[in-house]
Amino acid sequence: MTFALKCLGALLAVATGAQALATEVQVAVAANFAAPMHKIAAAFERDTGHKAVLSVGATGKFYAQIRHGAPFAVLLAADDETPARLQKEGLAAAGSAFTYAIGQLVLWSADNAAVDAQGAVLNAPLSGRLALADPKLAPYGAAALQVLQQRGLVDKLRPHFVLGENIAQTFQFVKTGNASMGFVALSQVMQDGKITTGSAWVVPAALHEPIRQDAVLLRQGADNPAAKALLQYLRSDAARAVIRAYGYSV
Repeated sequence: MTFALKCLGALLAVATGAQALATEVQVAVAANFAAPMHKIAAAFERDTGHKAVLSVGATGKFYAQIRHGAPFAVLLAADDETPARLQKEGLAAAGSAFTYAIGQLVLWSADNAAVDAQGAVLNAPLSGRLALADPKLAPYGAAALQVLQQRGLVDKLRPHFVLGENIAQTFQFVKTGNASMGFVALSQVMQDGKITTGSAWVVPAALHEPIRQDAVLLRQGADNPAAKALLQYLRSDAARAVIRAYGYSV
């Protein structure tokens, strides 16, 4: 065998070994965190070689799917209660949950002049629909309901409610004009620290319970090195910079 062939063989062996070490991880991602997580997943693959395969949806639905054996290795929830419940039920690794982001609620309209910076528009007569995520399924919906309760507006505005299955569907209701405004995640309308379109009231955190979003290692990911690597990566400076850029605190 020539020297060149030996070198080629060695390079192939190294490449094959590296490929063998790289694995995939199935990740259930709360709908509000879809945009930043796609960026983080791309950086994670570039930096580690592992691939994060993302499924985006409502935390409540993911909980039901995980209980019925869905093959997710990691859950990035929109709350802290679901990961805690999964640990208690033995469906997630004990002690693995941590808060990866604290969410921010915003009242948003695609109309540049519809929503004022103090949210006083909610006190005026509302002609269109008001979108919010289903409070029974989505923590952002529960937070929106708390805001309306704090302001004494639930009975007045309930006839205008249109409920999204998750925060992604809620955002689509407003974006497409099926609702004149709605309570969505700041991450859906913010990039690089700025609200990029429409008009908005960033809801003061004091008006609702903190939206602590926890990540947890699920039982399916206990022996998956990519799952553990991803959870570690979420705590890195690179990941946290992305998270902050979408309006979350960490």
